[in-house]
Amino acid sequence: MQLTDYTREFHKNLKIAYPVMLGQLGHVMVGLVDNLMIGQLGAAPLAAVSLGNALVFIAMSLGIGFSFAITPLIAEADGADDIEGGRSFFHHGLILSTLNGIFLFIILLIAKPLLYYLDQPEEVVELAVPYLNIVALSMVPLMAFQAFKQFADGLSQTRYAMYATLLANLVNVLFNYLLIYGVWIFPRLELEGAAWGTLISRFFMLWFIWEILRRKVKFSEYFKWSKKEMLKLDIFKKILSLGFPTALQMLFEVAIFTGTIILAGNLGTNPQAANQIALNLASMTFMIAVGLGVTATIRVGNQVGLKHYKELRRVAFSIFLLVFLIEAIFAVLFILLKDILPTFYIDNLEVIGLAAQLLIVAALFQLSDGMQVVILGALRGLQDVKMPTLICFISYWVIGFPVSFYFGRQEQLGSMGIWLGLMAGLTSSALLLYFRFNYLSKKLIRSKQQKLEYGTT
Repeated sequence: MQLTDYTREFHKNLKIAYPVMLGQLGHVMVGLVDNLMIGQLGAAPLAAVSLGNALVFIAMSLGIGFSFAITPLIAEADGADDIEGGRSFFHHGLILSTLNGIFLFIILLIAKPLLYYLDQPEEVVELAVPYLNIVALSMVPLMAFQAFKQFADGLSQTRYAMYATLLANLVNVLFNYLLIYGVWIFPRLELEGAAWGTLISRFFMLWFIWEILRRKVKFSEYFKWSKKEMLKLDIFKKILSLGFPTALQMLFEVAIFTGTIILAGNLGTNPQAANQIALNLASMTFMIAVGLGVTATIRVGNQVGLKHYKELRRVAFSIFLLVFLIEAIFAVLFILLKDILPTFYIDNLEVIGLAAQLLIVAALFQLSDGMQVVILGALRGLQDVKMPTLICFISYWVIGFPVSFYFGRQEQLGSMGIWLGLMAGLTSSALLLYFRFNYLSKKLIRSKQQKLEYGTT
């Protein structure tokens, strides 16, 4: 194939991806706003948000990863023009995601005492606990929202979740401002105020997407509920069989980033604050890749429904090429702006200097980070989740984390060593996942060719 066979898909890829990108950035912006506003209170409150969110991010990765199972099932049903099947997947996915949100809320409350045993600064832990109490409850509306989002994404209607997320971000900014600093009639709650802003914005986000989807004619058939469709054990099992490994994939990746927070905390308050700044910036560029990863799931899932496997491979590679080019641009920007970006968060010179060093490493792993999430999305479209889960575990916890643990010690490379481990894990993941997709896509093409040859002889 020629290069233009891939580049001509860029427009369609971006048309599907850009609302997901903006929506995912909206999620990150909630954290960004919290960090910027709380950073004005000092390094300890900023480190406390980082520590409290360490547990929240793990729970969120499990929940969001689980909900990702809905998208390929809806996309395949849409490709096969099977509305009844798509409706059933949507209803069952919504029930499971909501129950998952309640479960994660309870787990976070139970896990809260762990913060006292992570060898973190005492002042940071004391600030983090009340913050975590409130943010934990936001898992319930967030997971229900995810079910609606993944359903709409599976139908290639990605803009509605974007609207909900961006508006919710404005709600979060407003209540953060009122409750962190105690403006007008509102009390000054500082860190807890940021948590309440997050909770309120996520309930708003859920209400908005439910309201907008149910009113659209395009979705009307999917919002028809009947008792016979409500509980089908085989549908629950299918979603669970895809959702649980997908949740583990996200858990393994988010957990290693959470591990860096804990390792950085062992180095002190300032290294932990610098680590939080670098993670927040890197997560914003990562969400661009997540948007293209969702696009890969949708478009590959559609081609699976149509059984067009050569087209599937061409479309997937067009997305791989696109994310490579975008992440290369971000890598250059991180290097050029490494001394400027941290100043938007805090005015502590030591924290700014440490964060600038970490952004150099973050720039280097932009390419592999973007590639691995997009290839995972393509494999999800193929409904291949078990082997990628094993690949993620090996890459992050057999290869990446040991490097972070050894070189992240004070007597070694400190914070830089921690992030070199991240780069090793992400690069390993990208390479192994590519080999997996290449093998499976070629296997599907060969299988179809053999069937055609057999049928004509």
